[in-house]
Amino acid sequence: MKKSVMVSAAAAFAVVAALVGVARAQKETKVIYVSSEKATYTAMPMGGVSMQALVGEMDKGPHATFTKFEPGYDAGMHSHTNDISIVVVKGAYLYKDEAGEKRVAAGEYLFVPGGHKHWSGGDKKEGAADIVRDAI
Repeated sequence: MKKSVMVSAAAAFAVVAALVGVARAQKETKVIYVSSEKATYTAMPMGGVSMQALVGEMDKGPHATFTKFEPGYDAGMHSHTNDISIVVVKGAYLYKDEAGEKRVAAGEYLFVPGGHKHWSGGDKKEGAADIVRDAI
C-alpha cells in the first residue's frame, strides 16, 4: 500500500511540474511573429547548428526555437530534459532510436519525450532547415 501511495504521489508531482512549466511558457501575453526566412540565427558552440529563439530562453528552461542543422550534421546519441515537439519547415530532420529510423520531411511532425535516448541529424544534401523545436 505504501509503495502505491508513493508512486501515485510521484506521478502527481510530475504532472504538476509539467503543468507549471507549460504555464510559465504560456505567460507571454503579446503576439509573436518571426519569419524563418528573415530570422537572426545564432551559431551554437558545438558547431553545425544555429538557432533563433521564438519563446523563452534556450539555456534557462522551456522555450521554442527555429533550428537549422547543416547538411550532414550528426548530433550523436543524446536525450533532452524536456519533451521536444518538432515540425520541419524545410529540408529533412533525421531521427533514430531503438525502434528504427525516421526521415522527418517538410510538413511533418515528430514528438520525442524528455529523457528518451535518440540520435538526430540533418539530411546530407538539404540539411534540416527551419525546424521548429518546442521544448516545453
